[in-house]
Amino acid sequence: MNTPHRIKFHHAPNSRSGSTLMLLEELGAQYDMHVMDLSRGEQRQPGYMKVNPMGKVPAIEHLGGLVTERPAIFTYLADLYPAAGLAPALDSPLRGPYLRWLAFYGSCFEPAVMDRFMKHEPGPPSTCPYGDFDTVMDLIEAQLSPGPWLLGEHFTAADILWANALDWTMKFGIVPRRDAFEGYVARLMVRPAIVRAAIQDEALARAQTLAAA
Repeated sequence: MNTPHRIKFHHAPNSRSGSTLMLLEELGAQYDMHVMDLSRGEQRQPGYMKVNPMGKVPAIEHLGGLVTERPAIFTYLADLYPAAGLAPALDSPLRGPYLRWLAFYGSCFEPAVMDRFMKHEPGPPSTCPYGDFDTVMDLIEAQLSPGPWLLGEHFTAADILWANALDWTMKFGIVPRRDAFEGYVARLMVRPAIVRAAIQDEALARAQTLAAA
């Protein structure tokens, strides 16, 4: 699958941007990777701050434009490679639910998880952007329980985002280990493209560790 211009992918191993690497591999995308070492603060050096003033990864550049924030990156990339079938078409009844869950990740899951991790008391449910942590977890569990994927039988880019996020947050003990979550993560992690991305990310992390020794 070809696009007129290659994607530039700004990445740091062992970070949130690992899920974007997984997506690029699933899509069979053509990309060039700019790798940074978070432990050395390279994401906050002047060169990268000119790319993304937030000093965060992931970020992608394509056709002269910058895309940050994983829900936006995932939407952009999956639509860029329609032949991969990782984004429901505009006229598909799954398109709305697909966009809903991409948005729910950034607007509800991330704030709920970070409040819990930082031990911040959330605001009252009437003013808190995500309501409350338990409701967020229960809603995700209810969506995943029918399986095998977020939208039933249709595997999408949203599954890479969500399974990767649940994997990380369960490992850190922030999100409870529920059967629906663990089964979902396990199904993603055996996909060949996901395995390739994980091996690549581990090699990058290992190289940074050796360089720092």
